[in-house]
Amino acid sequence: MATAAVPGLSPTGVAAAADDARDFTAAIVHDAEGNRWRIRSPQHQEAAMRLETELQVLRGFSTAIRAELPFRVPSVAGAVRRGEMRTFVYNHLPGASMDLAELTRGPAGLIDDIARTIAAIHDLSDSVVDHADLPRYSAERYRQRRLNELDQAATTGQIPAPLLRRWEHAMEDQQLWDFEPTVTHGDLHEDSLLIEGERVVAVTGWTDLHIGDPADDFAWLTAVGAPAFRDQVLQAYGQHRSEEADPCLMRRAALTAEFALAQWLVRGKATENQEMVDEALGLLNQLASDIETYGGQPIALTPMEEEVKAPAETQDSRPVARVGAHATVADNGEWAESGEGDVEPAVITDSSADGSAEDADTAHDAGGSAGAPAATDEDGEPTGQVTPLSQSRWADPDDEPTGQYPAVPADEETTGTIPPVQETVAEESAAAAEPPTTSGSLPIQPDQQAEQRAKQKNFFPAQSANSARSAGSAETAGSARTAGSASSACSATSAQSAASAAEAEQVEEAVADQTAAEHSEGAGGESIYSRHPGLRPPQ
Repeated sequence: MATAAVPGLSPTGVAAAADDARDFTAAIVHDAEGNRWRIRSPQHQEAAMRLETELQVLRGFSTAIRAELPFRVPSVAGAVRRGEMRTFVYNHLPGASMDLAELTRGPAGLIDDIARTIAAIHDLSDSVVDHADLPRYSAERYRQRRLNELDQAATTGQIPAPLLRRWEHAMEDQQLWDFEPTVTHGDLHEDSLLIEGERVVAVTGWTDLHIGDPADDFAWLTAVGAPAFRDQVLQAYGQHRSEEADPCLMRRAALTAEFALAQWLVRGKATENQEMVDEALGLLNQLASDIETYGGQPIALTPMEEEVKAPAETQDSRPVARVGAHATVADNGEWAESGEGDVEPAVITDSSADGSAEDADTAHDAGGSAGAPAATDEDGEPTGQVTPLSQSRWADPDDEPTGQYPAVPADEETTGTIPPVQETVAEESAAAAEPPTTSGSLPIQPDQQAEQRAKQKNFFPAQSANSARSAGSAETAGSARTAGSASSACSATSAQSAASAAEAEQVEEAVADQTAAEHSEGAGGESIYSRHPGLRPPQ
């Protein structure tokens, strides 16, 4: 494959090369002139796309950019197609990769050069990314991308819940994500650094270059067992950067390293690779156990709020009682034939704020408390509670509530007008003194005065023309407002204090005297019907 990709190449030997074994097959080929050529062949279509992206990135490294870098960058010498994917051959690069244990034992000059290499990558011109048409993320957009990836990982249902809460809490901490986006390698680790002595001579693996979070290039350092090595690299990095280093850099780096395990699980699920899935699950469970035991590396700036749970025997799961908490639809009324578009009325009942759910159920079974009086205390003041109908003073103890309103007697004529306030009060007082026994829910029964008023049809009181024009309109409007408020608070007024029989008689006598005065005035003077015969109702 090397000779097919690079004409004139005369291989004399081959050696293994460190690479992502699940994505690429890699090797080092030696030729007769002592040069070494690196070959990378993709294992699947996704890896092939990454190699094509790397080709665009390496072409974006112009001669001027390469000259300013403190390390060498690979260049593609040739490519050969194998099926639908291409295998690339790269020019010779000096140096060799080292594992983390060897790097931590390296000299101080090597630590400083590693930091200088990372700083040089982050100081690259944005044109390198733009030339290859690669992603460019703002800080907020990058955080949202992480949250979307977390949601996707959570759909597997196999990630330990403590890890999901830990990561979500860190990703929602916006202060943690206050960073300046930079050019980021995206796949930097110890195998990407080719070292000779105390120098990093080359950097490979440019398949994930983008503009985003520089902390991604420090994720591999979170796995270092020697914290002193990591701190020295971070300190030297701040000295080599042209801009001030982010104080939360290593926190996000630790999050990236942990979250990579969830991404590995999602990838295994997508490719139906059970080996990857099992490996990811094992690492995730081990990480969750380590964090539970040792606390893990700090990530979020604000600590997580732990839920304080009381013992099972002391927990109170009852809902908070409030007015309206037990409101239910007790009954649906029916409109008269008024056409389409009318909303069907409903009778709403509610138990008291301090009452129990059983009280609400009782009121519901009784057909609602629309006609039940409000409860009062010893001084006659309203308590704000609604007494269920079955317990009201109108209910017959021998009868079960039906939840239905009684029909209006056929012989009672409806005037369609609002009665004067004095008459309304008289009716309420009389009703409070002698509550009738009814078979329904409401105490609506005709009496002699009601029948007399209905027959008289006294729509307009007898007044002079001047008083009708001046005081009559104001009195009528005031009576309507007062009567409206009195009728709306009817049940509350009758329930607050029961009028005595003597008071009811006094009010009835006053009403009778007023009615007689009106009749006498109408007889002596000119009535409204004589001036306007068209207003007289039919006999």
